[in-house]
Amino acid sequence: MSLPDLVEQPELLRALEPEELAGALLRYLVILSSNKRNTLNRDNFCRRFQGKSEETVMAIMEAWVWLEREICIAPLPFSGNSGSVFVTRTGYRLAESCNLPGDMRANLLPKGVLHPVIAQAVWSAFIRGEYTMAVLEAFKQVEVAVREAGHFATSEIGVPLMRKAFHPDSGPLTDNSADPGERQALSDLFAGAIGSYKNPHSHRNVILADRNEALEVIMLASRLLKIVDARTAGLSRDPHASAPPTPT
Repeated sequence: MSLPDLVEQPELLRALEPEELAGALLRYLVILSSNKRNTLNRDNFCRRFQGKSEETVMAIMEAWVWLEREICIAPLPFSGNSGSVFVTRTGYRLAESCNLPGDMRANLLPKGVLHPVIAQAVWSAFIRGEYTMAVLEAFKQVEVAVREAGHFATSEIGVPLMRKAFHPDSGPLTDNSADPGERQALSDLFAGAIGSYKNPHSHRNVILADRNEALEVIMLASRLLKIVDARTAGLSRDPHASAPPTPT
C-alpha cells in the first residue's frame, strides 16, 4: 500500500510503528526523487498533507526521522540551509526490498469481519505485531461481555464464570430451546477457550509469536462475542430463559 493510500486510512497509518510506516514513506520519496524538479525537505513534504489530521502528519514525520537515522535519506550537498534531502544508496536498496509488515497484517485481519469490540480493543495491537497483548485483550473482552450479559458480580471470572453463564440447565445465557448436548457443548466451548487463551496469559508470562495462531485465536474470540450478543438479544424473546443470578 502506498503512502497516499495509507493517508486515506488514518487509523491503519497510526497503528503502524515508525519503522513500518517508513517503508511506504521511503518508496514514496523514491518516486518523488525521480522528478529532478522536486526538492525534498521536511517542510515542503509536510505541505503535501495539508488538511490531514495533526496525528497523521506527526506519524509521517516519525517515519521520516527513522529514515534519517538509518541513513536512508541524507542532507543534499550544496543546498545551504534549505534542509533538502536525497534518497541514499542504502535507501534505494531498501526501497526495492522492503515490505510493510503492518499493512500485510491488516489484510489478514480486516476490521469489517470482527466483532466491533474486538475491532476497537484488539486490532491495533495485532497490526503492530503485539500478538500476546492482542490475544489477552480479546479474551478479556469475552469475559467482560459474558459477565455483563449474565449480570454476574465482578468477582466472577475465568472458567467458573463461563460454566455458570452457560450451564446447560440454569445458565442465564443458555439457549433452552437447544438440544441438551448442544448446550453442554457451548458451555465447553466458552470454558475451554477462556481456560486455554486467557487464563495462561493472566497467570504467567506466555509469549505468542506466531502471527497465524494469534489471528485464529482472535477470530475465535470475535465469534464468541457474537454468540454472547445473540444470546443477550434472545433473552427478551425467550419465555423459558433462565433468570439472571442476583449479583453479590
